[in-house]
This record gives sequence, C-alpha cells and structure tokens, in this order.
Amino acid sequence: MCNEEIVTAAVDEGFMRRALKQAEVAESLGEVPIGAVVVYDGEVVAEACNRREIDADPAAHAEFLALRQAAAALGRWRLSGCTVYVTLEPCVMCAGLMHQARIDRCVFGAADPKAGALGTLYAIHADERLNHRFEVCAGVLGEECAKLLSKFFQGLRERGQK
Repeated sequence: MCNEEIVTAAVDEGFMRRALKQAEVAESLGEVPIGAVVVYDGEVVAEACNRREIDADPAAHAEFLALRQAAAALGRWRLSGCTVYVTLEPCVMCAGLMHQARIDRCVFGAADPKAGALGTLYAIHADERLNHRFEVCAGVLGEECAKLLSKFFQGLRERGQK
C-alpha cells in the first residue's frame, strides 16, 4: 500500500466515524441507525441521520437529507467535488440522487443485500447508460456499521416490533 492509499484510508475512516455518530443519533431517536456526511474540499458541509419515522417522510434517508443540506450549504445542485460517507450502502433512490447531484465519490460501510444500489444489487454509480458515473469505496468500518444495524434490529425483534 502506498502512502497516498494509507492517507486516504485514514481520512475515509475519520469521516465514516462521523457518519457513525449520526447513525447513533438516529438510533437514539428510534430511527434505523444510518448516518451520512458530505465532504467538500476536505471539510464537512453537511451531515444527517435517518428521519423517516420522525418526519413521516419516505425520502428522509440519511444520505438524501445530507445531500440536500450540502446543496443548500454550497448554493448549488451540482455537488461535483463532494464525497458522501454513509454507514449503509445506498438504496436506488439515494444512489439515483447521488447520480443526479454529480457527486465524485461515495464511501459506505455495510453492504445492503436487500436494497444496495452501489454494487450489491445494482451498480448505479457505474452504469454506462447514464450520463454520470462516480467512484465507490465499500466496506469502510463495515463491521462496525453492520453491528450497529444488527443490534438495532435484534432489539426490535426482542420487543416484538417491526
């Protein structure tokens, strides 16, 4: 591994830890623990957690909310130069929004075998039929991200909730 790869891995882990903190906020609110952070030019410009239950909004996924915040913070809808860090592999809706926003990169923690759209079930980021493609880095702090989700759903099952 070259020095540049080591530095990139350390930077990615640092921002993923920040996304994990957002996931913990979601959990404390009774939401599925998913967090997201948007970084531009090495700085966090937005961060959010899942809020579907609280907001009664099917689009209130962590990365969707963070991308909207980033657009507002940067004053533009094209988010070129941005990297999105999210604890769970984005779904089709969120991967589509990343495509539409023209992000440069998405880094995610845990793969999503039921809805993952950045490599697991679909590969929105690499589809040559689309007018924009972006880099994906999968599995950053993946075990920690997956454990947080597993613990949350185990708790729901124990309480007999869906």
